[in-house]
Amino acid sequence: MYTIHIDFEQKGLEKKILTNIEADQSLLEVCLDNGIELHHNCGAVCACSTCHVYINNGAALIAELSDREEDFIDRAVNPRINSRLGCQCILQPGSGEIHITLPDQTQFLGE
Repeated sequence: MYTIHIDFEQKGLEKKILTNIEADQSLLEVCLDNGIELHHNCGAVCACSTCHVYINNGAALIAELSDREEDFIDRAVNPRINSRLGCQCILQPGSGEIHITLPDQTQFLGE
């Protein structure tokens, strides 16, 4: 089981700590299942960059970065060395703590 600490760049949102999170699901799924809005315009098939997140700690606990994902991260708003796509961050079997930051979601149309 995982504990996931989520910080938000968007003003007015407070840090969340999610506990007892099972493996074999993506960080995007975890966020959506817990009422945390994370855009995913392509339907979570690694064809856009709207579910972009920053992995601050615990990167070894999620699936490795693929070449395809890396290509789409380059298109994200404000990519960093610790950028990943939430739809591709599959929690590996095991347990631990992961710390992520969600970029400001108001940058997308419709917000």
